Amino acid sequence: MADPRPLRVGVDIGGTFTDLAVLDDRGIVAVGKTLTTHREPAAAVEQVLRQTLEEHRLDPAAITTVVHGTTLVTNALIERRGARTALLTTEGFRDVVEMGREHRYELYDLGLELPRPLVPRHLRFGVRERLRADGTVLTPLDVDTVRRLGVELAAAGVTAVAVCFLHSHTNGEHERRAREVLDEVAPELRVALSCEVNPEIREYERTSTTLANVYVQQLVETYLADLRERLRRCGVRTDPLIMLSHGGVAALETARRFPIRMLESGPAGGALGAVAFGRAAGRPDQLAFDMGGTTAKLCVVERHRPLVTHTFEVDRVYRLRAGSGLPVRAPVIDMIEIGTGGGSIARVDPLGLITVGPDSAGSEPGPVCYGRGGTRCTVTDADVVLGYLDPARFLGGEMDLDAAAAEAAVKEQIAEPLGVSVAEAAWGVHTTANENMANAARVHAVERGQDPGRLPVFVSGGNGPLHGPGVARALGAPAVVAPPAAGVLSALGFLSAPMSIDIVRSRHALLSELDVDAAAALFAEMAREGTDVLVASGVSDVDVTCERTLEMRYVGQGGEIEVPVPPPDGPGWRDAVLAAFRDQYAQRFGTVAPSGVEPELLTWRVTASGPRPRAHLGFESTSDGSGALLGHRDAYFAPDGYRSTAVYDRYRLAPGTVLEGPALVEEREATLLVPPGARCSVEADSSIVVDFTAGGPR
Repeated sequence: MADPRPLRVGVDIGGTFTDLAVLDDRGIVAVGKTLTTHREPAAAVEQVLRQTLEEHRLDPAAITTVVHGTTLVTNALIERRGARTALLTTEGFRDVVEMGREHRYELYDLGLELPRPLVPRHLRFGVRERLRADGTVLTPLDVDTVRRLGVELAAAGVTAVAVCFLHSHTNGEHERRAREVLDEVAPELRVALSCEVNPEIREYERTSTTLANVYVQQLVETYLADLRERLRRCGVRTDPLIMLSHGGVAALETARRFPIRMLESGPAGGALGAVAFGRAAGRPDQLAFDMGGTTAKLCVVERHRPLVTHTFEVDRVYRLRAGSGLPVRAPVIDMIEIGTGGGSIARVDPLGLITVGPDSAGSEPGPVCYGRGGTRCTVTDADVVLGYLDPARFLGGEMDLDAAAAEAAVKEQIAEPLGVSVAEAAWGVHTTANENMANAARVHAVERGQDPGRLPVFVSGGNGPLHGPGVARALGAPAVVAPPAAGVLSALGFLSAPMSIDIVRSRHALLSELDVDAAAALFAEMAREGTDVLVASGVSDVDVTCERTLEMRYVGQGGEIEVPVPPPDGPGWRDAVLAAFRDQYAQRFGTVAPSGVEPELLTWRVTASGPRPRAHLGFESTSDGSGALLGHRDAYFAPDGYRSTAVYDRYRLAPGTVLEGPALVEEREATLLVPPGARCSVEADSSIVVDFTAGGPR
């Protein structure tokens, strides 16, 4: 039974399914997928791990690494399932989290709904203290008030406290002293300091981020302890590593201390998978498209790197409207999330138009065709009616789909209200979902200075290969790349991520007046801090590399752009920074600033990383192509209607195979749709590339 080769496991908990992938030094050994258990997320991890190990006769003692990603933090913030939390802030500033930036994200909406703070006003307290902007003390900390509040808060049932004093990003002395006092009088309180969680300018974002971090900390600690225990019961001897939102992994202790950095850990895996396959195939620029059961995510990959941002919003009142959610300052892969997935509910609106999402049937109860009590027509129900999914082979035959129930739901809820056939109604749902995602992708790419029509679309997720070709055609993209095991690619992508931590400081300076020696000292201090975190997590200090960036703008502007810079090494460094800033500025905005306007620096960042794991994410193919054609079934393609369509077994396709559309290529977790007029080929790394330049309609 035992497999002598060391095994590495990636696990991703999504809104509908929990995915698992197992690698050895030659490639993918096994994959697994099960429905997510929302009340006990770690239960699904234990279930899918046990099933996969038993099915493939793998020894859990051979597992050397487990990397885990989850949407637990995001869901807890959205559902308000965190701890009873209080805020201590500078006297006169307790309403910062409610006032925000006094920005109306919808100017003419008289009933505008603003994001609700995590802490109500009666649990926000001002403390007498004050630091100047340069960090010097103007008014000493009122220790007696902090002591009194600690006792009262503990007695009132508060279990978490965020401390966020004015200008503490330049001097954390008062915040650290406040924590010492709270630890003395109420040691059971969890205390988060803004000078540690987010030492950056802008009080609203810094306060909101610190509150969010401590709000979910107890929940995350409990979950991680449960996950660790369940892995132990499965025979896994190593502690899991946790996927962070910016594309690196961290040890349990880092995740416990800064759970806010796990905010988008699950969606990061799809982008990392796109990077790994892109490196192997020489595709530096791509649009990574991940579509699961609940949402779709899109991310631009430039020069083998997913774009990263440091501002994110949670629980938006209006899903696509910036400013309508709770701001969080943490490094996250820059992706747009659309409320369109396989479980997204389709309906006819009052204008007689088909709409899809953003609400989803998820896994409980799921689409109608799942037979788990769902009654609302979903995208997956439409795909079953169109013949794209085989009801008898879904999840490798482990889950039967009720095609008749899906057809009845489409007929009653879409076709009859519109006065069209069931097939036309299902096609309308399918194409509406594709157009929604393509429109979002187009805006996302253009805002980042990219032409979506030149980027190949890398698809992942259980529904990515099925809908990705439609999205690509709507964008005018040249090709779609479908990797092996696309349905669990996030779990695979985790295994290509290095250990990594992001260190940040805010120090304002004009570039022309910057002391290069002081810059070198600050970067060195940050690099040491990042290196110490990684060494404590088991990385050798000689294997740590550091990348430096600056957030810069022209004087008078209100927003910054991130600029990669070399280490400060002499008087020519300022000129190198200026050139890098101008290049980034021109790429983003298509222009340069007028003469006479000076650049300034606001935020300094160092990303410390360990070595990138050597991970072959493909299957070790030994197939000669025989038996790959499973047969034919009717599938719908407008305007022709249902056509007899060849169905292939993904695992039996040999590298070099070329197929003409229409075709359906099935594997256990996903189905690739090759539209009429397109041609696909199987690459050496087992990816399938769907080429839209071969002919046929675009």
